[in-house]
Amino acid sequence: MIITISGVPGSGKSTIGKLLAKKLGYEYFSMGDLRGQMAMERGITIDELNALGEKEDWTDLRADEIQTQMGKEKDNFIFEGRLSWYFIPDSFKIFLSVDVKTAAERTLKNRAERQDEKPINSVSEAEQAVLQRLASDKKRYLQYYGIDYTKLENYDLTINTTNLKIDEITQIILDKIKAKV
Repeated sequence: MIITISGVPGSGKSTIGKLLAKKLGYEYFSMGDLRGQMAMERGITIDELNALGEKEDWTDLRADEIQTQMGKEKDNFIFEGRLSWYFIPDSFKIFLSVDVKTAAERTLKNRAERQDEKPINSVSEAEQAVLQRLASDKKRYLQYYGIDYTKLENYDLTINTTNLKIDEITQIILDKIKAKV
């Protein structure tokens, strides 16, 4: 089984993806990590790569080709990325949402660990960064693929993570997967 996890920044995609992979014995891949590596190789932040991507399609196309190919060649893995559900259509598709304030608090807490993002010092700065990322992603995905990744009908399971603990979210997903198999 292939599981794709999409969602908004700060919703817990990476944390949930890694935990699910461990529990299921699957490999875990992250589009954010891949794009972050692309940015660092060019000496820019991921937000600068996203801004560049609004004018030059290679920033998305190269990364999206990788997940498309993996979806055709591999099995039993989790791919976390906003468009992974689209490029791996036979996957079990999960969308995680969260309110903007909680997303900002979570991204502020985790931002220091990321080398591909500029430092942020307050929740209000983090809120602006989340909103900017959402706008850039939506613009690029509509421009290049004609899709809106936030439309919930694209997914097999949607979860608002705002008031849930990681273990609760993971259990909801595992229960849904068991019911599907």
